[in-house]
Amino acid sequence: MPVARVCVDTPLPHLDRPFDYLVPADADAAAQPGVRVRVRFAGQLVDGFLLDRTAASGHDGRLAFLDRVVSPEAVAAPEVVALAREIADRYAGTLSDVLRLAVPPRHAKTEGAPVPDAPPGWTGTVAPDGWGHYPAGPAFLRALGDGRAPRAVWTALPGEDWPARLAEAAAACLAGGRGALLVVPDARDLDRLDAALTRVLGGPAHHVALSAALGPAERYRRFLEVSRGRARIVAGTRAAAFAPVAGLGLVAIWDDGDDLHAEPRAPYPHARQVLLSRAEQTGCAAVVGGFGRTAEAQQLVEARWAIEVTAGRDGLRRAMPRVITTGEHDQPREPEAVAARLPSIAWRAAREALARDAPVLIQVPRRGYIPVVACADCFTPSRCVHCAGPLSLPSATEAPQCRWCGRPAANHACPECGGRRLRAAVIGARRTAEELARAFPGTPVRTSGRDEVLATVPAGASLVVATPGAEPVALDGYGAVLLLDTWALLTRADLRGTEETLRRWLAAAALARPASRHGQVVVVAEGGLAVVQALLRFDPGWLAARELADRRELGFPPATRMAAVTGVPAAVAELLAAAQLPAGAEVLGPVPVREPGHERMLIRTPRSVGRALGLALRAAAGVRSARKAPDPVHVQIDPLDLL
Repeated sequence: MPVARVCVDTPLPHLDRPFDYLVPADADAAAQPGVRVRVRFAGQLVDGFLLDRTAASGHDGRLAFLDRVVSPEAVAAPEVVALAREIADRYAGTLSDVLRLAVPPRHAKTEGAPVPDAPPGWTGTVAPDGWGHYPAGPAFLRALGDGRAPRAVWTALPGEDWPARLAEAAAACLAGGRGALLVVPDARDLDRLDAALTRVLGGPAHHVALSAALGPAERYRRFLEVSRGRARIVAGTRAAAFAPVAGLGLVAIWDDGDDLHAEPRAPYPHARQVLLSRAEQTGCAAVVGGFGRTAEAQQLVEARWAIEVTAGRDGLRRAMPRVITTGEHDQPREPEAVAARLPSIAWRAAREALARDAPVLIQVPRRGYIPVVACADCFTPSRCVHCAGPLSLPSATEAPQCRWCGRPAANHACPECGGRRLRAAVIGARRTAEELARAFPGTPVRTSGRDEVLATVPAGASLVVATPGAEPVALDGYGAVLLLDTWALLTRADLRGTEETLRRWLAAAALARPASRHGQVVVVAEGGLAVVQALLRFDPGWLAARELADRRELGFPPATRMAAVTGVPAAVAELLAAAQLPAGAEVLGPVPVREPGHERMLIRTPRSVGRALGLALRAAAGVRSARKAPDPVHVQIDPLDLL
């Protein structure tokens, strides 16, 4: 097999294909599929991955030799390469871009370190008690242990120890001789899952935690443990979705609606889709879990690709807290409630929880102190005189400053009335914490947000002010959870606004104690809204079914596939003219974007031709790159920020 087929590391779409090279005799043993190589390409030495060895080449001309094999370590397994090709085709990307996401950079010293012995096979057992709260849970766990491939959309109970449930599912796979891959949104969730796996498996020998936040050496060391087959269970963030787990039996994703699962680098794949594609390719089991449910997960259920794993109504009632609604128009009567900007119901719920020596969680969807200010006389929003950006107050003692350019505006005067007094148009989390500290003197107040995210808070009376996604876990549950300023989430002009609102509310409400232990959730919103009704019943599946039906009627993802093409108008028009779009494709737009001089065009197709849409757009991008078109065009398939 003297010919090596190489994926050359180049971002140009028109070069997205394997290139043939001859293998030197002295590199024959090391040049195996999956290794890193250096080749001469377009007059330069570039990196690449050796994909395959063949007896002959289809190229009629003279072949060049591999310059060298960088390392004999096979890091791009055939299964991972096939997955990367599938994801590149789906998202209109290139194979080299996806492999760059899948395989971490090489660390030579780590690669040459002595290889530890593989741990003995795991002989433990998995208790079914935790999954027993769900009627289909024990059967699901047995199927994993028996080597079958069940696929489930799991809606976790309020207060559920979800890391333990995922760890038990992974352990069931390991007991059956298969591996597992578990993906979570962020480092806090990964720490909890890592600890749960250590507890369930009796130590850290059988699993690794992978994340892009690890240093280069440590990340590569753990990757090698997986690629060499020493570790059979991988827990990680979105970077771990491509991990080369040997004998993969289960892929699972927690909280798939979190935008951290979406890769910000081209071709922008979503971790959920990467794992679902792996399940299709390998025939392994799959779990999409969370306290909420996305329209994409609901579609898996309605298409009968997956079954629902949910608790019965009786079990849900025992686990859920009491949920109370109060409208924005409900004015507080108590002086302390007025000082804290809390409706009377919310203030009393907090006071009762503190009296029982329980912590109280307050979710505020705006970070900072006062993120938006306005004229105190005419209520005109205050803006920077230099860039027209919104002004904010960083703290009670600092002058207002622009949120865009950062310039201070100590002498700001209203352009409408000339007034110099400012009022708060929006209150942030830090200002809310100050007001609560005055309303509940002597009670500790903690904040969790961008500056410092808390993982846990101790038991005992305290106030915890957190932005969505930064809520710490209380060791004994929260006595009350207050969801404030809900209009900031409810009024978002976003296709996923309703779904995202419920996801954030459920994530906070699930941290409360059950109603039998006096746990309460107070949401400052009108009870007639569909999203509030879903929260009252802790029924995300009902809202997800409504959302999916609405999107089918309107022709939005996931009922259809949609691509966003962004750039200067001439470049966008050139790409669309070169694209041979599949039958039934609709071109919508142009849609304005924030960047001056740019526009966005939307292309909608039925799901059945979604892959053809990705291939057509990549081919069109290849035509432009071959012509060396000067203006770039940004192509993204099913972006989260579609509207």
